[in-house]
Amino acid sequence: MNQQPHKTVGTGTTTAHLWLERVVVDPAVRALRPDYTAALVVAEGLKPGPSDQASDVILTEAEATARRRLAGRAPHEVRHVAEWRDAYRAFGAKPQRTRPSVEALLRRVESGLPRIDRLTDIYNAVSIAHLMPVGGEDLDAYRGAARLVRAGGSETFDTTSDGAAALEHPEAGEVVWADDEGVTCRRWNWRQCSRTRITDETTRAVFILDALSAAGPAGGQLAADDLVAQLSRLNPGAQFARKLFGHLPAPQPGGSP
Repeated sequence: MNQQPHKTVGTGTTTAHLWLERVVVDPAVRALRPDYTAALVVAEGLKPGPSDQASDVILTEAEATARRRLAGRAPHEVRHVAEWRDAYRAFGAKPQRTRPSVEALLRRVESGLPRIDRLTDIYNAVSIAHLMPVGGEDLDAYRGAARLVRAGGSETFDTTSDGAAALEHPEAGEVVWADDEGVTCRRWNWRQCSRTRITDETTRAVFILDALSAAGPAGGQLAADDLVAQLSRLNPGAQFARKLFGHLPAPQPGGSP
């Protein structure tokens, strides 16, 4: 598959653009899923905090959208989720046990998703509305740029187990997001590490929107547009920059950053 050149766009700071320019997707991941596309969005000037009425409204509207899109089907019966299950199997994971993040969220839509904090509520809303895995992390906690690779197996992943801090290692060949210090997200989009998680102190964040062919050629970009719009509603004055991977058309002049 021919890939369009990666494109970094937006109105964020020079630092954000430089960080995004260093983000890479390893060819070994592209070989596993040639249809993989992604949009990374860096947001600066955010106002973190606990869930509030505004973030609750955004998530409630997204839950209603997700229910309409599911149309009574179980999440794994939807093509978007089925493709991610196939992607997990391709690198040896068992998606019935460790579910793609979007499936895990969609399975809770009927009863209502937990409200976590303003920023997490927003990216969870975009995830279920677009049937797409979306993750958000504190950019200031990163050590170097992000990269999507197939793990060697010796990398470290800091997490919690039974309420206590724990250190794990990915399986060899597992698709992971990582930085210079270790794995930041295991199994492509299954579980984020503790170090880079969004907190009530986060003012600079990176959001990763993963898409496969079911999302359509511009699916990642459309979801990123939605994410920027929702974040802007709750964070006036925030600045954004993004990097697009794969077959994603460049934003039109005058469009959302």
